[in-house]
Amino acid sequence: MTAVISHWSQENQSAAKSILDRYPEKRSALMPLLYVASLEHEYASDDAMREVASLTGISAAQVLSVASFYTMFKAVPVGRYLISVCTSVVCYLNNADEVLEAVEGTTGVDSGGITHDGAISVERVECIGACGGAPAVQVNYETVEGLTREKAEALVNWLRDAKPPVVLADEMQQLFGGQRSFDWGPMDPDGAVRPIPAFGPYGSVEEGR
Repeated sequence: MTAVISHWSQENQSAAKSILDRYPEKRSALMPLLYVASLEHEYASDDAMREVASLTGISAAQVLSVASFYTMFKAVPVGRYLISVCTSVVCYLNNADEVLEAVEGTTGVDSGGITHDGAISVERVECIGACGGAPAVQVNYETVEGLTREKAEALVNWLRDAKPPVVLADEMQQLFGGQRSFDWGPMDPDGAVRPIPAFGPYGSVEEGR
């Protein structure tokens, strides 16, 4: 029988078991297990990395080497809403610095910080693949394109006041976005429920309003 972490939630234990059962070589399950561990702990904590090490049969140092390479695995707690502002070259040339200043000014925290109530974290990131809709921002990895300083301020205030339980890219684009990279097509009713990329099989995605 595949071993799982007994104090994890039943949902995450089931997800971990399903992942491990798919991989004859357990170390190959490292990244999806890190994802599940991040759901359990809300970030890739030291405990989370030790638990993944025990499940895969590798050292905690080896887990750390992977977790520290991929920026979506956070080494410290983040807010309920993680605002990621792209400042790569195309976004920068389209006033991403003003968008970042607006986000930092409205939240009251610099890039890499978290608000005193733990609601919002802010980070500066490199390219998020939306150059045609620059400047682009993500909230819990849901993308909004074509923001302005004013719309960025409005986005922060909306997150703070409305406290949406599900963050939907389409909803934010309609409310705060501008020029898009391309036509997104049909509305997507599913979104992120945590500051972790929405991924249906592991319970980090829900249908919004």
